[in-house]
Amino acid sequence: MSARVLVVDDIAANVRLLEAKLLVEYYEVLTANDGASALEIVGTSMPDIVLLDFMMPGMDGFEVCRRIKENPATGHIPVVMVTALSEVADRVRGLEAGADDFLTKPVNDLALFARIRSLVRLKRALDEWRARESTFTQFGLGSALAELSEAGTRQVLLVADDYGPSHRIVETLESDGYSVVHSTSTDDASARAMDGDFDMILADDRVAGDDVLRFCSQLRSNEATRHCPVLIMLDDGDTERLAKALDLGVNDYLVRPVNKDELTARTRTQIRRKQVEDNLRRQYEKSLTAAVTDSLTGLYNRRYLETHFAEVSRDLAGSGKPVSIIVLDVDHFKKVNDEHGHAAGDQVLRGLAKRVLGGIRGFDTAIRLGGEEFVVLMPNVDARAAFPAANRIRAMVEEYPFAISEAGEELAVTVSIGVATGTAGAAHLEELLERADQALYRAKNAGRNRVMSADIEDPVAPAKYPEALRA
Repeated sequence: MSARVLVVDDIAANVRLLEAKLLVEYYEVLTANDGASALEIVGTSMPDIVLLDFMMPGMDGFEVCRRIKENPATGHIPVVMVTALSEVADRVRGLEAGADDFLTKPVNDLALFARIRSLVRLKRALDEWRARESTFTQFGLGSALAELSEAGTRQVLLVADDYGPSHRIVETLESDGYSVVHSTSTDDASARAMDGDFDMILADDRVAGDDVLRFCSQLRSNEATRHCPVLIMLDDGDTERLAKALDLGVNDYLVRPVNKDELTARTRTQIRRKQVEDNLRRQYEKSLTAAVTDSLTGLYNRRYLETHFAEVSRDLAGSGKPVSIIVLDVDHFKKVNDEHGHAAGDQVLRGLAKRVLGGIRGFDTAIRLGGEEFVVLMPNVDARAAFPAANRIRAMVEEYPFAISEAGEELAVTVSIGVATGTAGAAHLEELLERADQALYRAKNAGRNRVMSADIEDPVAPAKYPEALRA
């Protein structure tokens, strides 16, 4: 995995050493020898990861990290602090400034490249969501990053033997406001993880002889737990096992004995990151839905019709099977708005959408094309089957008035419908819509409240529908 790495250190020899190691592994390397230069490069070149020295004259690494993380444009860029210091207090201070990890000089190559791969992988996944969110934000569909909240209790699954240090971990997390579920085996933890909605999973790699790395791998391969942050507890200096864990998708780690301040800082970082990713994912799904649905009626819109018709045509191409389009239009809808107001008109459109959905099959698709015009796409339905289906909808609309006010005021409404049929894979959407529109205009000209087909002339008597279908 190639990536753009920024190396920041005021000692030229340290920069050259790290640069040489990274170039051998085909990384693109940028360098800076002070904090101000580093911030400028981060802002203009947007590296995939920053390797940042703690101790520098002027602006130290803590301040550089804090500024990177506080900037909305760069806050998602991983920062690994590289230092000769090994005190827990220094790590906690770095975590509070926003650092994602630490490497101690002299840097172990296995740990270095494992951490780069892990953090770049996470960053690129986040980049994808941010790009999607940016696209939808330009359409005025909101920002997930603006919806972050610390409200609510966060739930952590602890996988560790039932002994003193585990109890202290539970106490530390609970005192910081987390709800903790303690599991003493990976089998039990797997079952709980699949059923629960955890914000983080913290696993000790010495759980009663269980294969904790396999457990972590399974968490990453299962859809229910794929996006949940996983932290692993390891012996200090167990670089090989740490590298394996990171390559399997573990997000972060703690060394034993676990320092409570570091535990709290790393937990907050991971849960905060999960909240960002969850919000981006939800916003994307919400925005995607908004992009293909009509806000008034909840039906799909024309954009969705075009895509779905193409999929239906592709699936049925060469089969010789038919596909039918029904286009319906509210009769005298302008009069409804003029005499009763646009709120009443909206009520009619909502009620009409409900009746259309009630009159079609589960695999037909109802669309609001615009204004008072609706479309139904019916795969594998020929002209003679589409005609009575359209007339069924027409009768359901005519049969009962529409409620247009909370006071119980009702309004009788009718629709005119045009139907057109073609061969799936050969017929084009615009052609079918045009033919159905022409049939619709014939229905209007013939007196409204009727169905006309572009392919057959076969009147069908209106049917009666029960009270339950009243809008």
